[in-house]
Amino acid sequence: MSQATIHLASASPRRAELLRQIGVDFRSHPVDIDESRLDGEPAADFVRRIAQDKANMAWRELAGSKDLFVLAADTAVALAGTVFGKPRDRADCIATLGRLSGRTHEVLTAVVLRHAGGAETCCSRSRVKFRAIPEPERVAYWESGEPRDKAGAYAIQGLGAVFVRRLEGSYSGVMGLPLFETAAMLRSRGLFRIAESDRKESS
Repeated sequence: MSQATIHLASASPRRAELLRQIGVDFRSHPVDIDESRLDGEPAADFVRRIAQDKANMAWRELAGSKDLFVLAADTAVALAGTVFGKPRDRADCIATLGRLSGRTHEVLTAVVLRHAGGAETCCSRSRVKFRAIPEPERVAYWESGEPRDKAGAYAIQGLGAVFVRRLEGSYSGVMGLPLFETAAMLRSRGLFRIAESDRKESS
């Protein structure tokens, strides 16, 4: 395996948890960038641009070298031309969940792997069907605290799972880091493998 260092350009505990789930060693390097969407910017272009900006910012801050790799991601929820990021406040959360209630929306997560040779980018797309969510439930969900820092105002890995009637695509992508695509990108650079010696079976 390479002696390269992987830095995750994110403060998201969910992305860190997902990387640990597949045994990737990394260091966290959150960055502060403007995550505003441009007028009329398609959701896929938006998440790709933000993920690229995060990766490039971390690369500059870490003074990138041949042994440095920066992994960055960004997630958005889209429905009928509207892109939903993290809710601004209680009213925005309740309104967002009202828009998603009983409908099928798309979750897009872009992943960027920045390295000395340039960068690789991919975008995961998933479709999520919600059951109807009455307003008292939307209010109670906001009060739980869970949706406050989540794109689309819900967490599929938490209490928000009770709203999900059907998922087509990547569960980990909806969480914020599609593991199939991420592992493939890392593997292409010699940064990921599954070795029998690394997975000891319990007796």
